[in-house]
Amino acid sequence: MPLAGKGMLLTSMNIDAADEPDFNRWYDREHLEERVAIDGFLEARRYVAHAANPKYLCLYSTATLDVLDSPAYRARLASPTDWSRQSMARFKDMLRVVACITVSNGSGRGAALGVVRLRPTPDQAARWRDALQDKLAPEARDGVISMHLLESEPELSGATADIPAARNDGARDWFVLIDGTHVGAVSAVIAERFTGPAASPLPPPVSVGTYSLMWDLAKSDIARG
Repeated sequence: MPLAGKGMLLTSMNIDAADEPDFNRWYDREHLEERVAIDGFLEARRYVAHAANPKYLCLYSTATLDVLDSPAYRARLASPTDWSRQSMARFKDMLRVVACITVSNGSGRGAALGVVRLRPTPDQAARWRDALQDKLAPEARDGVISMHLLESEPELSGATADIPAARNDGARDWFVLIDGTHVGAVSAVIAERFTGPAASPLPPPVSVGTYSLMWDLAKSDIARG
């Protein structure tokens, strides 16, 4: 699988322009390394919107889904640094989703990312999964590297004590991730497979967006001899 591990934490948020310099400094100088250092976390990727809302998106891959309910992770959530507490209090339109990676096709990760948010009901899940197996084929379009399906875990998603996530009416949502070399390729796949007539049998998505990679951090990048 091109995505490391089987668990994923997806967070996205807006931030007031006046707070952005400190917000980005916090993410880049403290937060990503702090999270990736937790046992079971494998890597993290930061994105900024090309055509999406919220503006900022972060993906954290974990070895298993259980890592996102582990004592090590919960201890970190319960004891944020002062900088973390101040930064998280400024989040707006926060989305926090804990998910299982159920499909991951292709190889590698791209500089551009498409995000398609779907909202299945339990009776539709099996049929949608079958339909998505065909749609998540990266080799069918130049410039698309890999495609993935995240299925949210509602019991683990949503706000925490210090993360003021919005009401999580989408806690059961699925997220399709499309990794590509450029935004044009990613946008074309979204239009062809998820928003146009070919989207059937899936209904129109809750939202779609495209993001550009800011940077990524792997466990090996912070490993100490």
